[in-house]
Amino acid sequence: MTADEARGAGRADDAAGVGHSADLLYAGWEQQVRWWDAAFGVIVALTAAALVLEGTRGTHLVVACAALAALVGAYLLWGARAARTRQRGPALAYLVVLVLATGVAVSQAGVATFLMFIAFAQVWMLLESIKQGVVGCAALTASVTIGIVAAYDFASDVVLDVVPQMVVTLLFAIGLGLWFHLAMRRAEEHARLLDELRAAQAELARTNHEAGVVAERERLAREIHDTLAQGFTSVVMQAQAATAALDHGDDGAVRERLHVVEETARENLAEARALVAAFAPVALQDASLPQALRRLTDRYALETDQVVSFEASGVGPLPPATEVVLLRAAQEALSNVRRHARAMLVLVRLAQAEGAVTLTVADNGRGFGPDVDDGFGLAGMRDRVRSVGGTLSVESTPGSGTTLRARVPVDAAVPGTGADAGTGTASDGEAAVRAEDGTQGVAR
Repeated sequence: MTADEARGAGRADDAAGVGHSADLLYAGWEQQVRWWDAAFGVIVALTAAALVLEGTRGTHLVVACAALAALVGAYLLWGARAARTRQRGPALAYLVVLVLATGVAVSQAGVATFLMFIAFAQVWMLLESIKQGVVGCAALTASVTIGIVAAYDFASDVVLDVVPQMVVTLLFAIGLGLWFHLAMRRAEEHARLLDELRAAQAELARTNHEAGVVAERERLAREIHDTLAQGFTSVVMQAQAATAALDHGDDGAVRERLHVVEETARENLAEARALVAAFAPVALQDASLPQALRRLTDRYALETDQVVSFEASGVGPLPPATEVVLLRAAQEALSNVRRHARAMLVLVRLAQAEGAVTLTVADNGRGFGPDVDDGFGLAGMRDRVRSVGGTLSVESTPGSGTTLRARVPVDAAVPGTGADAGTGTASDGEAAVRAEDGTQGVAR
């Protein structure tokens, strides 16, 4: 499976997971309907037994039992299926039989009013809307009322006695149904909100993943630009210098340039391996930041024949992320000096004071005006410094050089361990010593 297929499958799973809350709300409906079936059977059986025990005989018993039989048949044919499938046609057909059969049974024996316990509940269960439920309850109440007063030949005193009771029964049934509908509406609303929340979480997860991918690509692009691209630029320039020296027959200069090419290529190879393994920069694996900058400025001076001064003042232990950011900033700044500044003097200074460490790279080159836009390297440098809570400033005017400052906040309680500032002239052997102790000096 490819990465795109895996991501597609993940999105399909997310989509499948969204919208299931409402389904889960009714996941146990089949089990609940079975209880409805059992309740219906029990109520009908008790009503039939009550008819016999009450002493109903003859035609009244036959008609009442026929009504019960019709009710049971309608439930088996339409009611049970409607309760499971929510189909409107079977539900209406069963409810019509329910209303008529209950009225007929009550007209033959008053004990048949026992059927109302299950009848009102089935009306609300099978009808979807509140309006339909109220109409169904009213129809059932009217049928039962007519059945009761019909048993007494519509006597006025019976009508006056029964009607108020049935009105109270109707109001109670409607209130119970409204409560049932309100509870279900709230449950459905909660399920809908849960679905929306899950959808939002899934979308947020996808957005965060995509943002993470973009950020990682940008980070790798900056790493490659600040390491491999600069190393290859140095290799090309040294190869060109070696070719020019070869044309002049200067074998010593050719060997020196080829030695620099070899060292730069080795460092580039190490950087590539570090990028693949997601390790810290090679220069920081066995040295502090001042030592790594010392090595960087020494090599830069060797490659460019420019006078490079490095100073480190009060620099103590720094977080690894801060060291990486400042080292990359120094690499990019020196690369810009090499390619654009045409400078003769370069100052690299690292200082820690007042809860912050500041890297300064200044040159006496040609500078540039305010209308010059940031290139990819400088923009990437700003992003790096900003990622650790720092700030980057660039001051330059045409003909007056350029000064770059990267300031990153650090824990002020960390004691400084760097050496005091100073200057000196470095040979290759002295540079090796400085690479070990992190002191400052001037390289040519």
